[in-house]
Amino acid sequence: MRVKIIMGSKRDLEVGKKAVKVLEDLDIPYQMTVSSAHRTPERTEEICKNADVFITIAGLSAALPGVVASHTLKPVIGVPVSGKLNFDSLLSIAQMPPGIPVATVGMDRGDNAALLAAEILAVSDKDIRNKLENYRKHRREKVYKDAEEVESKYTFGD
Repeated sequence: MRVKIIMGSKRDLEVGKKAVKVLEDLDIPYQMTVSSAHRTPERTEEICKNADVFITIAGLSAALPGVVASHTLKPVIGVPVSGKLNFDSLLSIAQMPPGIPVATVGMDRGDNAALLAAEILAVSDKDIRNKLENYRKHRREKVYKDAEEVESKYTFGD
């Protein structure tokens, strides 16, 4: 499996779906599952054995990314989930102790986690690199089109 998406609970599914959409758009094989760092540590450890990159999605104390990183030498990307406590999950993921790094993307940014996973894979996979180049090209074209539309409607005078 190229990318394994692990959510701390099913409540994180909407964030996971953002990652799934990007990975499917780039035609990158993935699997999404649920495993709790606290309630199913043995399951979490077992899941860490078969992927090239891990995307971990967690809220509250957000221990999942660090636990996954402690069980693998493969890249782990943490996605903090916004919630009642707001920044707790972000700080839990971003403030990992020395020796167990976890890449961190913005709150609820499953899409950016998937893009980062694709970039990691693209280092050694020319096909993914080409797909990423096309993805960015289309994003650039959309900005130019939007700029043209806005400027044509909201320009007055010289």
